[in-house]
Amino acid sequence: MVVDLELAPKTKRPAGERCCEPVVYPDVEREQALHMAAVAKALGEPVRVQLVDVLRKHAGKVCVCELVPLFDLSQPTVSHHLKVLREAGIVGSERVGLWAYYFVIPDALEELSGWLS
Repeated sequence: MVVDLELAPKTKRPAGERCCEPVVYPDVEREQALHMAAVAKALGEPVRVQLVDVLRKHAGKVCVCELVPLFDLSQPTVSHHLKVLREAGIVGSERVGLWAYYFVIPDALEELSGWLS
């Protein structure tokens, strides 16, 4: 069976005209997407995932001096990772004297986990 297809010459569509209609549209608004991307980026480092895991399992606030022995990292490096998590809104901190105590912010990961499931 032979099918003859009529070929039409290629034409350029006018600027701004869509080639086709999108099949689906995003449900996530731009601001929400930016926030979720910041959270996901902060969790993109394995040490940060482990830090969040330790903090969320702990009953209260955890001193940074308690976290350093858990990792083969210096105190400034652990503090840097905690700073990234704090800036992303995943953990909070409280200073008492020389020490900083960290905790997971309740529902900080709710938006991301809800979207992923």
